[in-house]
Amino acid sequence: MLEVRDLYVGYYRDLHILRGVELTAGPGQITAVLGANGVGKSTLLKAIFGLLTPERGEIRFDGRMLLGVPPHRMVDMGVCYLPQQPGIFPQMSVEENLELGAWTYRRDRRRLQQALERNYQRFPVLREKRHQPAGQLSGGQQRMVELARALMTSPRLMLVDEPSAGLAKTVADEVYVMLWGLRDEGLTIVLVDQDIRRALRVADYVYVLDLGRNRFAGSPEEFVDLERVFWS
Repeated sequence: MLEVRDLYVGYYRDLHILRGVELTAGPGQITAVLGANGVGKSTLLKAIFGLLTPERGEIRFDGRMLLGVPPHRMVDMGVCYLPQQPGIFPQMSVEENLELGAWTYRRDRRRLQQALERNYQRFPVLREKRHQPAGQLSGGQQRMVELARALMTSPRLMLVDEPSAGLAKTVADEVYVMLWGLRDEGLTIVLVDQDIRRALRVADYVYVLDLGRNRFAGSPEEFVDLERVFWS
């Protein structure tokens, strides 16, 4: 479904953060991109979603070239992106936050209500709290709002940056259970995280980046010697 080939990306010209990165994400799978802080994991997601323009390489989704496609058009193509930093509107209600995810078809009330109902079925607690300000929810519930809002457009590919960042262990576990459930629905997920062990428990395939290059690619079962992969 998603193919990244020989990708060179930087925030300044000729100063590349990614240098020849390759990645393939199969349909209906969770692909984890791991590595130490600063190796280019988040940069990779930003490049895929059109927030950064690669200087070289290819990014294809369902065979279509993504290079040059702006982020707001990615949504129409079935791609959504959850950044690391929280993105809820705390003073708005849970339901108002979700409705913002359906902005492109906001005048189609029937479709909007169907999308809301699908997400309330996925996340029953959001139905209970739909009229509450989103800022009053727990950290895990706020992340749930972000996931549900991204799902309002029925994406086929979800890019998730550090899903467990800043969350307590039990809450982070809940977030990963949510992602596992979405994968079982057939959603393709590419996630980056520094929480190696938690990511390995849900991943179907694993990439490790080191200094902007591929260091490892394989199944979680092959990824058994973490110290060797990172420090040898």
